[in-house]
Amino acid sequence: MIHPTAIVHANARIGDDVEIGPYSIIGEHVEVGNGTRIGPHVVIDGHTRIGRDNRIFQFCSLGGEPQDKKYAGEPTRLEIGDRNTIRESCTFSTGTIQDGGATRIGNDNWIMAYAHIAHDCQVGSHTIFANNASLAGHVHVGDWAILSGFSGVHQFVRVGEHSFCSANALLLQDLPPYVTAAGQPASPHGINSEGLRRRGFTPEAISAIKKAYRTLYRSGLSLAEAREKIDAIAAEHSEIRLFADFIGVSGRGLVR
Repeated sequence: MIHPTAIVHANARIGDDVEIGPYSIIGEHVEVGNGTRIGPHVVIDGHTRIGRDNRIFQFCSLGGEPQDKKYAGEPTRLEIGDRNTIRESCTFSTGTIQDGGATRIGNDNWIMAYAHIAHDCQVGSHTIFANNASLAGHVHVGDWAILSGFSGVHQFVRVGEHSFCSANALLLQDLPPYVTAAGQPASPHGINSEGLRRRGFTPEAISAIKKAYRTLYRSGLSLAEAREKIDAIAAEHSEIRLFADFIGVSGRGLVR
């Protein structure tokens, strides 16, 4: 299943039923899991491990050196899970020794064309990155988060689970779970109600999330006061615990 024009290093570890298209290049330290399909003109380099049943489309560059001036050739890594769709011309970098040495992407993500995931990013599972969505270095993205087209995330920002970032938004601060953000710089615009309904959240849970959102953003309380009230809501609704824990450890401050 390897096209004769593809160049695959003899030391690369290629699983069963892997397809590698014309003119693709697979480096020495690459591992590709069973059933993964790699299109034409793809370059996979560095210490890169790719799981099972991924689809990688043409012109992607995965496992390249981090775009960090401090990088000095250390053997850092890119780790990609299972069943991800990675569309045309995406670029994912390896990590740096300043932050654990690995860029990681989970399972079942839908990553559209020209998306960029920089060094040391940690991306969960079931996320959607629309065309040209970009992460700077050290960004953490939670499960089920959605980044719309041409959205950008500043380095060290955290994007919470089930959040939604609209097209062309610029995230300079942490986006809490469940929250929708828009603008440049991004500001909060309610919760991701439709996404939560589609994922099976009950009306009671969504109502509690809305209450927590209003407490943080609409009550006029200080952040410390809002956290106290949200902790009380979390005691009655387990879904709020995720929200409460996130806003309690924000390093860059919250989108406000």
